[in-house]
Amino acid sequence: MLVIGAGGVGTPVALALALSGSCRLRIVDDDEVELSNLHRQILFQDSDVGRSKLEALTRALRSHAPQVEVEAIDGRFLPETAGEILRGVAVVVDGSDNFATRFLTADACALAEVPVVHGAALRWQATCFVTGAGGRRPCYRCLFEDLPEEPAPDCGTAGVLGPVCGVSGGVAADAALRWLAGDTRIAGTVASFDGHSGRLRRTRVQPRANCSLCGEGATIRELDRRRYGGGRCDA
Repeated sequence: MLVIGAGGVGTPVALALALSGSCRLRIVDDDEVELSNLHRQILFQDSDVGRSKLEALTRALRSHAPQVEVEAIDGRFLPETAGEILRGVAVVVDGSDNFATRFLTADACALAEVPVVHGAALRWQATCFVTGAGGRRPCYRCLFEDLPEEPAPDCGTAGVLGPVCGVSGGVAADAALRWLAGDTRIAGTVASFDGHSGRLRRTRVQPRANCSLCGEGATIRELDRRRYGGGRCDA
């Protein structure tokens, strides 16, 4: 199992997967723990501030689940590294915090025929979208056609409630484990959680006929860095 991002969504995902005892974990991130992270990145402590997230996360996971195998990749999921990072992966959980990386993940996983679970949280809202493998439709680009032209709000600019990140991570981990167990019915569904009402609902996404990734006459056949905002997935 590959987890992209060791942040507010990625940390609860990694903990849930590690405690399941049913998978080996590969985690990619290149960031350090910050004090402002601690309300939502549940495996980090005050003493971890300034340290590598991967180092702190690996240590925490092994304290909770000593049997877990963790492969920590200190870096970013980029067009030039995606193929190698995806090698041998059964399911991907995308916990990244920017649209460039999310679209890159969607494209790379579609081309590599690897299922992916996209988890996200912002303010009081959490979402989880599941895409199947092997050309199954719909894909992430059926839901969000392309990168927004203007900078999108993120946790740093718009804020996020810590428990909402936990909901997103928990639902994403559940989806990944269900897929690993053979439940492919969840492909093409999006789960949405409203922290104000406490309601979680699931809906099925309809494929777009002219989708550039999975539609008829799809144009995305390789990972071109220019497609992801000229390198915005580096940020």
